[in-house]
Amino acid sequence: MRKFLVVLDDSRECLNAMRFAAMRAAHTGGGVTVLSVIPPDEFNHWIGVAEVMREEARERIHAHFEVFAKWMRDKQGVEPELAIREGEPVPQIIEHVRADPEIGVLVLGAGTDKKGPGPLVTQLTKNSGSLPIPITIVPGDLSKEKLEEIT
Repeated sequence: MRKFLVVLDDSRECLNAMRFAAMRAAHTGGGVTVLSVIPPDEFNHWIGVAEVMREEARERIHAHFEVFAKWMRDKQGVEPELAIREGEPVPQIIEHVRADPEIGVLVLGAGTDKKGPGPLVTQLTKNSGSLPIPITIVPGDLSKEKLEEIT
């Protein structure tokens, strides 16, 4: 089964990427993997404190994931899977793509402010020539109706 990989982070554009991935998966009989990457700089503390912070980060990710997963199950009939990695986001995303041969498309949300599309889109498009799959970039300001039209 072909899976759409979408990155879960705290950005607003993440929402449209999630919607797009779920809608495309529903229409094509595919699956969705939601990847969240915990950056290493969150744990530059004493070992005991770092472990508590790591667990809190995982709990936060699971809570966010459940919101999206419920919508995907209820509205799109898609059962997403969650993957959590630790490290620098871009290398971890690339590593995850290479580690799972069922992933067929990486879906990213593009920011809408004047700073550009966001660090993930900027960095991953620079690496797109060496990725084994295509990247779909979803504009962060697309309406739900427009997303439904194009998926």
